[in-house]
Amino acid sequence: MKIMSVNAGSSSLKFSLFEMDTKEVIISGLFERIGIEGGKYTLKYRGDKIIQEIPLDNHVKAVEILLDKLIALEVIGSLNEIEGIGHRVVSGGEKYQKSVLITDSVIEDLIELKDFAPLHNPAHVAAMKAFREVLPEVPMVAVFDTSFHQTMDEISYLYPVPYEWYTKYGVRKYGAHGTSHRYVSKTISEKLHNDHLKIISCHIGNGGSITAICDGKCVDTSMGFTPLAGIMMGTRSGDIDPSIIPYVMEKEGIDAQEAIDALNKKSGLLGLSQYSSDMRDIVDGVNEGKENCLRALNKYVQTIIDYIARYYVRLGGCDVICFTAGVGENSSPVRAKVLEGLACLGIVMDLDQNNNTHGTFAKISADSSKVDVYVVPTDEELMIAQDTIDLIR
Repeated sequence: MKIMSVNAGSSSLKFSLFEMDTKEVIISGLFERIGIEGGKYTLKYRGDKIIQEIPLDNHVKAVEILLDKLIALEVIGSLNEIEGIGHRVVSGGEKYQKSVLITDSVIEDLIELKDFAPLHNPAHVAAMKAFREVLPEVPMVAVFDTSFHQTMDEISYLYPVPYEWYTKYGVRKYGAHGTSHRYVSKTISEKLHNDHLKIISCHIGNGGSITAICDGKCVDTSMGFTPLAGIMMGTRSGDIDPSIIPYVMEKEGIDAQEAIDALNKKSGLLGLSQYSSDMRDIVDGVNEGKENCLRALNKYVQTIIDYIARYYVRLGGCDVICFTAGVGENSSPVRAKVLEGLACLGIVMDLDQNNNTHGTFAKISADSSKVDVYVVPTDEELMIAQDTIDLIR
C-alpha cells in the first residue's frame, strides 16, 4: 500500500512516498521556489539524485510535475497506486487533538487558524487544494504538530496574562514538533519494551524544542504560542524578556513586525555569533578559536540544559533523555556539552559511543548513568504516513 507524506511551505513542497507494507521510502523529493523565478525540483530515487530546474507557477503545477515524474520513472504504474496522502500541518489550534481526514470543513478551519501559523497553515491549505485538484478521489489526512501537546494541563499551557486573552483570542501554549516528539516517544518505548517511561525529548535542529513526556503523553513543551518561544535556535531567539521588543522598536525606529522578524530570522546562533545559523559552522568556528562562535554555542547549550533540568523536576525524575533532529542526531560536540552540564543529575556519558554516533539509534550514556540517554533519529514522514493509513482504513 503506497502512502505519500507531504510537508508544504509557502514556496516549497517536500514529499516522501512510502511502501507501507515494509515502511520503506520508495522515492522522496523537494520542489523549491514555487511561484518564484528559478523553480526546481530534487528527487531521490534508487540511490540517485535527480535535479531539474523548471518553472513552478503554483502548487498545482508542482503536484502535476511530481505525479508525472512518478509515472515516468516507473515508480508507480498508475496514479491509482497512491492510496492516501498525509499532510503535515503546523497548527490545529485547540480544535484538533488528533489527526483527521481532510474535508471542506477542515480546510476552512485551517484557514481560520492561520493566525497561529501564518507562514505555514496557508501553505498547507494550498498543497491540500492542489492534490485535491489532481487526485480528487484519493483520501487525505491532516497530521498536526500541535496535537501531541494537547494533553498538557492548563497550568502548563496557560500564560500568566489576563485570562480573557485566552478565552477571547486563544492566547496559550500550543507547542510544535509534536509529530517528531510523538515518534521519538513511541520508538524509545518500543525499543525498551516499556510504555510507562518518563522521557525528555530534545528535538534540536535549526528549530528546536524540548518536551516532557510521561506514559506516552506530553506534560509540557518549550515552544509556546508560536515556535519563537523556548530554547535558542538557529535564527530564533527563544525566550526573552518581552519588554525588549518595544525598547528596540523605539531605538531602531522599527515596527512590531520588523522586531518579530528579527527575533525569528536574525537571532539565535546567527544573532549571537554574527557568523552562521548552522551548528556545523559554529562548531568549526569554535575549533578555529572564534570567540563569537564559542559564545553562541555556550548560550545555545545552556538554554537546552535549563529546559532539561526544568522538565526533570517537572516529571519527578526521568528515565530517558532522547536527542533527535539534525543537531541532536549528528552533533556529538553539542550532545557532549549538554550532558556535561547535567552531570549533577547523575548523568554519565559514554564518550566513545557519543563520538561515534551520527544519525543512528544508539545509547550514548554509560552503564553507571542514573538516566539513560539515547540518540533516536526522527521520522516525521513515516509518522504522517502511519496516521494516514490508520485513518483511511
